Amino acid sequence: MKKQDISDARVNYAYLSLGSNLGNRIHFLEKSKYLLEAHDIKIMKKSSYYETASWPNPSFPKFINCVLMIKTKLNQLDLFKLIKSIEKKLGRKVSPQNHPRNCDIDILDFNGKIFNLNKGLINLEIPHPRMHNRNFVLMPLFEICKNWSHPKLKKNIVKLLSSLKKNNLRSIKVI
Repeated sequence: MKKQDISDARVNYAYLSLGSNLGNRIHFLEKSKYLLEAHDIKIMKKSSYYETASWPNPSFPKFINCVLMIKTKLNQLDLFKLIKSIEKKLGRKVSPQNHPRNCDIDILDFNGKIFNLNKGLINLEIPHPRMHNRNFVLMPLFEICKNWSHPKLKKNIVKLLSSLKKNNLRSIKVI
């Protein structure tokens, strides 16, 4: 019988935000979920799909977003590398920040811990540095985890949602 390594038993929980505003947006989100699962990522919970105007340029196509709670044996860096490879596999091209894209996957939270790595081409900050200002992240996250708390700001999701501007909350719709 093979002796189990301690690292084999380590299970990590993370929240991912998925978004798309090019092409068949729902197809890209569904394909992203399929590819995550094909790499031994277990999707524990998934939110509804939410549609919002593009930010900061509302003339770009509208986004569809969702949030997943996942279970994985990968560490933060390996998960980051995997999601970048999935984005590339789905045709994501290098483009200016906030420009339209067919697939965007961000790590929002990883085991409720704070993690920063800025080395070479890798810039990874967990929790996601702008998530607390984004209705398309907070609304679906609230849907699947009503007691989530921001590891860095030490605020629960209800407080974060209530700090958004009213028009920001009205501009998002479940599809």
